[in-house]
Amino acid sequence: MDIEQIREYCLSKNKATESFPFDEDTLVFKVLTKMFLLAPLKSWDKGEANIMLKCDPIYTQELRSQYNSIYAGPYIRNKHWNTINIYEGELTTKFIKELIDHSYDMVVKGMTKKMRKSLL
Repeated sequence: MDIEQIREYCLSKNKATESFPFDEDTLVFKVLTKMFLLAPLKSWDKGEANIMLKCDPIYTQELRSQYNSIYAGPYIRNKHWNTINIYEGELTTKFIKELIDHSYDMVVKGMTKKMRKSLL
């Protein structure tokens, strides 16, 4: 997947938005006010495409033990976030989309009832 495919997929999600809240390098996708995907664009420019996704803590550990392309990354809470190397080609587009879906769903699940209701 390239960054435009990821961008289009994320923005197809209900109430998803994109922004650069930290700097002009880190593209962030949110559902309402909650982040579900971060993409450091400098890594993409260097040919080292990766994204960071929220993940259930138990599933986080399972994924890290099964895939070399999924690991604890810098700057984020590693219990709930994984860094996904896309450039290595280990993961299929379908699986990357499933991981994005999981991240989005985790964020929605953690919202208040009022926030979840506004997604309807």
